[in-house]
Amino acid sequence: MKITHIEFGMLRVPLKTPFKTALRTVDQVEDIVVMVHTDSGNIGYGEAPATAVITGDTHGSIIGAIRHYISPRLIGEDIADLNRITRLIQTSMEKNSSAKAAVEIAIYDLFGQLYNAPLYKMLGGGDPVITTDITISVDTIDKMVADSISAVDRGFDSLKIKVGKDIGVDMERVKAIYAAVENRALLRLDANQGWSAKEAVYAIRGLEDAGVRLELVEQPVKAHDLEGMRYVTERVHTPIMADESVFGPMEVIKLINMRAADIINIKLMKTGGISNAIRIADIAAMHQIECMIGCMLETSISVAAAVHVAVAKADVITKIDLDGPSLCKFNPVDGGVIFNESEISVTDAPGLGIREIHGLEPIDTGTAAA
Repeated sequence: MKITHIEFGMLRVPLKTPFKTALRTVDQVEDIVVMVHTDSGNIGYGEAPATAVITGDTHGSIIGAIRHYISPRLIGEDIADLNRITRLIQTSMEKNSSAKAAVEIAIYDLFGQLYNAPLYKMLGGGDPVITTDITISVDTIDKMVADSISAVDRGFDSLKIKVGKDIGVDMERVKAIYAAVENRALLRLDANQGWSAKEAVYAIRGLEDAGVRLELVEQPVKAHDLEGMRYVTERVHTPIMADESVFGPMEVIKLINMRAADIINIKLMKTGGISNAIRIADIAAMHQIECMIGCMLETSISVAAAVHVAVAKADVITKIDLDGPSLCKFNPVDGGVIFNESEISVTDAPGLGIREIHGLEPIDTGTAAA
């Protein structure tokens, strides 16, 4: 099974409600879909969103990186040579992690298809059913409380609360949500780099003193401020999780050595795909550090790949934040992973198991071919 050419498409899926964070507001998913074709007729699917404020990737840069730097290296390569292909992808250029992730996901999809096995079994196996949290976007207190109660009523027992805009209001938001869902759901706060180190300590200690029990606080300070992250971690009881501060394995090692966080958030769009996500999980396991696996605003194409990784690495990936498909008005994908509110289950279909993608808009880039 050898790679012949790579095609692109645009996938647009409206969200049930606007996705609001301290950094942005989004009304629909708009992702680049990558289709890696082979001489056997098999097609591998990958996906990447434009997250310029986080990874630096835009739709144009994703297509350009794959078209001009990654594709030329892969045409003619045999899918069985997985390690060689992932190395070619990762060394094709600096940064551009989302572009690399989209192609790697498609390659791993084909790798599973080659051996007629679901990807999670190719990665080591595991229990093919996991449970995710759901994101509660930044909004008025009443709206966030209502959204939280609705999520719990739908079966979600972990809520990821977006904060980081106004520290005083943030604290009131969290207290109100905690009072509304206490004993029914765990709360995870995501500050999206919205606080300074001292503000984070003030807010988290204030919530702790008010009796609010949080499972974790995610990325309270700017991504580059590892000293600030350590400052917070050392001064609060609530576990602190690094997200934007950690993209690849080397950053994980530095963070662990600094003892700057208690938990690491793995996202395929940050790691550049599955190969580095596995390395991060293995490094964290060696140091007895827990991981969460999360996603950007992605559909069930790339989120499915994250699910397979989570199943295979469940010993260290103990927290799941893969609610992207649950935030969409509909699932554009036939086959693959099954997303049913908080429960996510994996079928035994080969690779990612994707049969068809509805509403995919072709992008004509003069695709590279052998």
